[in-house]
Amino acid sequence: MRYMQPFVTEVDFASGALSSPGYVIQRKLSDMAAMYADEAAASRILAQEGDRLIYEVQGVELPAEEGQIPHCTTRILPGRVGAEYHMTKGHYHARREQGEVYFGLSGRGYLVMQTESGETSVQEMVAGSAAYVPPYWAHRTVNVGDEDFVFFSVWEARAGHDYGTIERDGFRKLVVMRDGGPLVADNPNYT
Repeated sequence: MRYMQPFVTEVDFASGALSSPGYVIQRKLSDMAAMYADEAAASRILAQEGDRLIYEVQGVELPAEEGQIPHCTTRILPGRVGAEYHMTKGHYHARREQGEVYFGLSGRGYLVMQTESGETSVQEMVAGSAAYVPPYWAHRTVNVGDEDFVFFSVWEARAGHDYGTIERDGFRKLVVMRDGGPLVADNPNYT
């Protein structure tokens, strides 16, 4: 491991903006349309409203080597595609044995998790919530409020990201709006 100098990054809790992000990733509906259960609703939104921003990640650049602890903020905008709330793509870690910690900064969301054997867990997150994603659990976050849902996350640098498994199989559970609020439901498209 190379020797590095310590540093501090300022975080705006309301927006998730970092004072000096090493990278910014924006995911729009066109990037994720197939991940929503109601793909027809995604197509209608794209045709009628254009390509809306679903979420943005701002992070620090660190080498992917033992001992490094990358961290980032994620801001999920409020909204729905059909009945399903805006969400992140979700992923397993490429090294399944690595965990992650999420810390709620503002807004309200759900952390949806599952194992490859089918076990699921859904945890509510608000400002001040510290959520632990254990090793071997895929994870996705969902904004269930009317304002941006913003959280800070930290993981081991060698963990890596496996988005492909989720793109192929999806999550067993969805978070949808029913009777004016969030409901965790079975995903009819889960393979």
